[in-house]
Amino acid sequence: MKFVEIIETIRISFDAMKANKMRSFLASMGVVVGISIVILMGWVLGGLDSAMMDTFNILGTDMIYVDKWDWAGGKSWKELQQRKSITLEQVNEFTKKIKSAEVAFPSAVNWGGGTIKYNNKSFENIQIMGTTSMHGLTSGGSILAGRHFSQFDDELGPNVVVLGHGVNKSMFGEQNPLGKIIKIDGYKYRIIGVIKKQGTMLLDFIDNRAYIPLKRFIGTYGKFDRSFSINVKAGSEEMLPEVSAETRGLMREIRNIGPYEEDDFSINSVKAFEDQVAKIRMYVWGVGIGITVLSFIVGIIGIMNIMFVSVTERTKEIGIRKAIGARKRSILLQFLVEASTLCFVGAIISLIGCSILVFLAATYIPTIWEGWAFLKPYLPMELLLIATLVSLIVGMLAGLIPAIRAANLDPVDALRYE
Repeated sequence: MKFVEIIETIRISFDAMKANKMRSFLASMGVVVGISIVILMGWVLGGLDSAMMDTFNILGTDMIYVDKWDWAGGKSWKELQQRKSITLEQVNEFTKKIKSAEVAFPSAVNWGGGTIKYNNKSFENIQIMGTTSMHGLTSGGSILAGRHFSQFDDELGPNVVVLGHGVNKSMFGEQNPLGKIIKIDGYKYRIIGVIKKQGTMLLDFIDNRAYIPLKRFIGTYGKFDRSFSINVKAGSEEMLPEVSAETRGLMREIRNIGPYEEDDFSINSVKAFEDQVAKIRMYVWGVGIGITVLSFIVGIIGIMNIMFVSVTERTKEIGIRKAIGARKRSILLQFLVEASTLCFVGAIISLIGCSILVFLAATYIPTIWEGWAFLKPYLPMELLLIATLVSLIVGMLAGLIPAIRAANLDPVDALRYE
């Protein structure tokens, strides 16, 4: 087929669509929903990946956490509850013996939540965490204002506190909190620092914490009937396997676990969140693909019906074209181009609509839920290319049967058609 013939065929198909603007527009709307779902699903999954990476950076890609509880949820709650608590003595013995780790330090959380009061304001269900100055050496202890605990604070356990970003914002807004006195569960504390914002969609509770020296925590909440955690910083991701292996061996020795007995503790890392994110991705893909396929089927049927109507209305025109020498492939191409263009118009509408929706969502949702700040106000280029390619494929599938029917019309019968 000559290039001039191709251009002429495309021009004829565009003229036919211009002659029936409303019908062409309504037909293209059949694929708008499907294309929009593809685009928005990809955008959401991209956001989940971004949130996952932010979460990994907060927890520390070179960090492991020894705990009574399993973050990955691989065991039943009752089974985990029956485990013996990790005592402070066991934690101290571990931190003295560990050789391969860069840093190892204890922490404890008042999971029931505490009450913080400042002037006439009261904030409840705030996680109170007891930790040491070594927490400031990890990504989770990065300071926004003021300072973290010192070794002096570790030894004496004064009534000082470092606030999480969310607690600070709720209590003081844009005011400087440093040096102010607050009450935590009835005891006065002086604010010495504020942690950088760290909460994400997958880890939004971490900003709702207040950190006090571990010695003060034990003096206030006690150490008995409480399980402590051990935060272990390997120093690099490459060291994680070695540090994890030594950690497991030491904990089994310290807790007197027999050679054939199962671990009665968990070594948690960011890998636990990888499994959770993978499940979320799978659910999003499953629902999204199901809706997308259904939408495309409806769109294909709608465009196919429109194309059959178009073939019927232009039967005499097809007969005339064939009578003066038009080939089957020219007629076939004409209707395939027309169907593909209808879908392409639908893709353009989807891209414009989704771009506006994505911009508004990324602009305003984080102002309500800060954990959604990972949302990007634009669509990635690969999504635009995928949407364009999918629209053209759907158009060719929708127009194939009507195009074949038009190409196979007998010119004599077509010319007699009224």
